[in-house]
Amino acid sequence: MDLALLWFFIIAILWTGYLVLEGFDFGVGMLMSLLPRGRAEHREKERRVLLNTIGPVWDGNEVWLITAGGATFAAFPEWYATLFSGFYLPLLLILVALIVRGVAIEYRGKISDARWARRCDVAIQVGSWVPALLWGVAFANLVRGVQLDEAHQYVGGFWALINPFSLLGGATTLVLFLLHGSVFVALKTDGEIRARARRFAGVLSLVALLVAGGWALWAQLAFSVTWTWAAVAVAALGLVGVALTNRVGREGWAFGLSAVAIVAAVVLIFGSMFPDVMPGLDGGNSLTIAEASSTPYTLTIMTWVAAFLTPLVILYQGWTYWVFRRRLTVDHIPAPAGLTWKKIKESAF
Repeated sequence: MDLALLWFFIIAILWTGYLVLEGFDFGVGMLMSLLPRGRAEHREKERRVLLNTIGPVWDGNEVWLITAGGATFAAFPEWYATLFSGFYLPLLLILVALIVRGVAIEYRGKISDARWARRCDVAIQVGSWVPALLWGVAFANLVRGVQLDEAHQYVGGFWALINPFSLLGGATTLVLFLLHGSVFVALKTDGEIRARARRFAGVLSLVALLVAGGWALWAQLAFSVTWTWAAVAVAALGLVGVALTNRVGREGWAFGLSAVAIVAAVVLIFGSMFPDVMPGLDGGNSLTIAEASSTPYTLTIMTWVAAFLTPLVILYQGWTYWVFRRRLTVDHIPAPAGLTWKKIKESAF
């Protein structure tokens, strides 16, 4: 049971890493239709600046999701089976969106054609908006509880996952990721786009405080336990701090505090679930940590492997962020070969 608890916490940490790091990737993707301004050639340059802020790191950030899924499969096979069978359709939609987004990011610059670039931009945006919304819907249902039978199998169907609490949860992750992406863009760029991202983040910090605060209070009052009030308070203070630090141009602090707000949200989610991995609706037939866990031998091997590999992964990813820490501007973006600004302006999707 001790190792099972340890791996429940490790999986929570893996999800935290994914949502913090991939969260600003989603935010940048969603901002591609919201931040660029000016003439066609200038908008194209600003879109490429946005993509270049995440270009060296976005695929590494997705490793946290793969690791979280693999750890769940190995440490809690029954949780994995119930979760991925019951949430099959929303998870499939997320997976397809991530694939489409990844292909669009990688191949956008491979063809010097304005229509191709526009279509890739749409794919990147859809591949960012859809997961940003659906991750919140999925986690909100884990907080609320789902319909499980005596064998801990999900029996609610797809539409049972769509309810006011889960939709507000989806809106919460959507707004938090938009805010996180905005302060990341302000941190990684300079010039007009930096100022625009700061203004956008200022508005979003207030929207996030309202939307995320409403969902967190609902979750805390209806489904959570006493100690997670601390997570709600930390998230609220983090969002207030984002608004204040962003206003005075401290983008590094604003980014760190938006990450703190996301971490606090994950603490609230997993704290509300504990000691279950799949809470049953109204407490019925919940799947607990002990019931879902693998054998002690399996968990022991996993613990030793994680103890050796995790520091290496964190060091490598930290080094990557350090190497690509430079701010970007539109002056760093040359016109793509064979793609004239006239073609960009005249082309249509």
